[in-house]
Amino acid sequence: MRVLGQLTVPLLILAAALGAAVKGVDIFDAMSAGAKKGLLILWGILPSLLVVFPAIRLLRASGLPELLGAALRPVFALLGVPEETGLLMLLRPLSGSGALAAATELMQRHGPDSLIGRTAAVMLGSSETSFYVIAVYFTAAGIRDDGRALPAALCADLVCFLASAWICRVLWG
Repeated sequence: MRVLGQLTVPLLILAAALGAAVKGVDIFDAMSAGAKKGLLILWGILPSLLVVFPAIRLLRASGLPELLGAALRPVFALLGVPEETGLLMLLRPLSGSGALAAATELMQRHGPDSLIGRTAAVMLGSSETSFYVIAVYFTAAGIRDDGRALPAALCADLVCFLASAWICRVLWG
């Protein structure tokens, strides 16, 4: 199984090259065109990235997510969400790395097989970094009117968090 994992990427590249050769496609030109397209997309989303990453860093450094988590503890308790996952839930729509750090800290403190650790893992895996996705993908696609996307994405994240807490409580609670 380990050998198959190590050979996956080379086999995919080989399959793509063989498919291109069979179809008579110039592989170098196709790869060069793809690289050029990728660089143009990067150039288009770079301003969004330059805004989003420092903003996330400043938010995390301000301590605001911790304050919001503390304020929302009664709501989390009412909904059956472990209060320890509050910071993770607040960070996840903003920052994948911040949410991963929060989940890692929860798992180190409570254990990966604890209800809190499992809930954090399921929350992390079932939700998305909504602000990042909207900023990057909408910029790349040239979409300017994203007024309905953010509320929909945040509602989806909330449903993921609540469903994660409920499913983990049912399975391991």
